[in-house]
Amino acid sequence: MMGGLALAAIPLPSLARMPFRLGLTPVFLDNDAEIIERLHQALSTAMDREIELVQRRTYAEVTGLLLTDTLDAAWLCGFPYLQHADALDLLAVPVWQGKPLYRSYLIAARGTQATGLSDLRGATHAFSDPDSNSGYLVTATDLIRMGARAETWFSRSIFAYGHRNVVRAVAEGLVDSGSVDGYVWETLAKVEPELTRGTRVIGKSEWLGFPPVCVGKDAAGNEASRALRQALIGLPESMAGRAALSALQLDGFQEAPAGLFDGIARRMRLLES
Repeated sequence: MMGGLALAAIPLPSLARMPFRLGLTPVFLDNDAEIIERLHQALSTAMDREIELVQRRTYAEVTGLLLTDTLDAAWLCGFPYLQHADALDLLAVPVWQGKPLYRSYLIAARGTQATGLSDLRGATHAFSDPDSNSGYLVTATDLIRMGARAETWFSRSIFAYGHRNVVRAVAEGLVDSGSVDGYVWETLAKVEPELTRGTRVIGKSEWLGFPPVCVGKDAAGNEASRALRQALIGLPESMAGRAALSALQLDGFQEAPAGLFDGIARRMRLLES
């Protein structure tokens, strides 16, 4: 009995002091230390809680950590979100150039003569990630609409695991072409023009839902998730938040409107068929 009383007297760690674990995939310039630090500072200040930003190489790794509650939330892509929509909930979506939308870009090396996907038969190609909408799904389904398959259309294809890596692979001549997030390419064109200068945009998809921040359905209504949503949507209201948004080249975050990811869902059905 005494041992039990002594054990009960040991203070347990406060949940409020535990870091909030936010997973990051390569949906943005996630290997830029300054961007990571500005986002960390802004969210930690807004939530009045330590934020642990967890980075992994692939979308599947981060999604798996979120599904197993190893993460409290994650900045995913619309493709993996829809793959696991029964287990995940939308928390917020970024706003870029006034809309919660972006496009997939098809890029080619500056010196090539290609003007579209139809010119890339037999070329070498870099995808970003097999679970990326802009970095795989769009091109794969565009080829299906042409009666072709990515596996046989290109002479060789690789996964670069990161949109910046795709741009670099094309710019440095490692591959002839690539599938990349248009937001990332446009941002790189501003902050690293020497990198995008070696590439040309030869195709753009329709506007699609911007990669969202997600939580598990069981955590969607808890205090921490509500605090993160409020922190994200409130970023323009603080100096630290505006600095983070400026680094990310984003206008802000908002709640996801109904039907935002319908375009990605249609492409997923096409891929599955």
